Amino acid sequence: MIRFEHVSKRYADGTTAVDDLSFEVAEGELVTLVGPSGCGKTTTMKMVNRLIEPTSGQIFLDGEDIATIDPVQLRRRIGYVIQQVGLFPHKSVLENTATVPHLLGWQRAKARERATELLDLVGLDPSVYGDRYPDQLSGGQRQRVGVARALAADPPVLLMDEPFGAVDPVVREHLQNEFLRLQAQVRKTVLFVTHDIEEAVRLGDRIAVYGSGTIEQFDAPAAVLGAPATPYVADFVGADRGLKRLTVTPIEPGDLEQPPVVHLDDPLPKAAARLAAEGARWAVVLDDRDNLHGWILADAALAKSSGTVKEHARRMEAWLPVGSSLKQAFSSMLQNDAGWIAVLDGDRFLGVLTPGRLHEALRRSIDADAQAIPRAEVELQTIADA
Repeated sequence: MIRFEHVSKRYADGTTAVDDLSFEVAEGELVTLVGPSGCGKTTTMKMVNRLIEPTSGQIFLDGEDIATIDPVQLRRRIGYVIQQVGLFPHKSVLENTATVPHLLGWQRAKARERATELLDLVGLDPSVYGDRYPDQLSGGQRQRVGVARALAADPPVLLMDEPFGAVDPVVREHLQNEFLRLQAQVRKTVLFVTHDIEEAVRLGDRIAVYGSGTIEQFDAPAAVLGAPATPYVADFVGADRGLKRLTVTPIEPGDLEQPPVVHLDDPLPKAAARLAAEGARWAVVLDDRDNLHGWILADAALAKSSGTVKEHARRMEAWLPVGSSLKQAFSSMLQNDAGWIAVLDGDRFLGVLTPGRLHEALRRSIDADAQAIPRAEVELQTIADA
């Protein structure tokens, strides 16, 4: 969808902002451009909509050289979101959102209908927020309007220049979550500029790590964290890159342990026998459809000679769907003071993830990338094996 071929930007004073960039962004892909201030990432993005003209090289949009496209028409085909949002203060939220459709000559009713649809999509009830003005919104709400406005004409490409950088960390995380949800629905081709490696890792399908006007590594987030291409990249992503990698490593069924399982209607003696046979201190409790219900301690099962598991089962607080990140799993363990979490496929119980298995999953993920093999095929070496 977007292709750079040997693109450079040099200014009259001799400054080289970007030097011989060649990379491609696939249709529907979200690529984050990350690096320190002055590294060329914003210059790269602004060359896509010709706010900055390259000194040399070519940039293609859906196979067409953008140098041959009228800049105004080009920009109306590309959504653009900036940190300061840039809403018109004298226009309502609905009017701001409908700006580009109006410029494209849409009928007023159609433009308002599209704006209403987009506000709802970004989580702003148009009946509540549509008639408000930008100064009546919070920073996070203004950013949502900015995203809605950028999407209003349904552009194939979205350029985002540190769009969440001006809000507090809590609102920023919420906006990131909402944007990931939105991107899963609309699947735009996105260039997203940020100086924050954690944001880049969390949002990007791939990451371009910038040095000084050049890309030091262009790869999947897990690869950038697990196998930095250069000492510069290793230093930029930080010594805690293993912890950051938890964010991009999903829980897989092969990571799970299989504890003893009992059912709600099982007599306590039967449950006690099962626990004793496996030498277990607890068991997972399922209902008659094998869906997760809770858990039971061995003490509760062994202390009673009558009754059923249902009468002594405890509520399960720590659980996640399969495919959730290891970071979410670790956070859930800490938040619930739990030594393990249950992992589900829908309502179906798959197994439990323990701290030991979480660590193994992270090691397998790193080794799998290094060896270019599936995680399930990685053989871990332990101290006992050495």
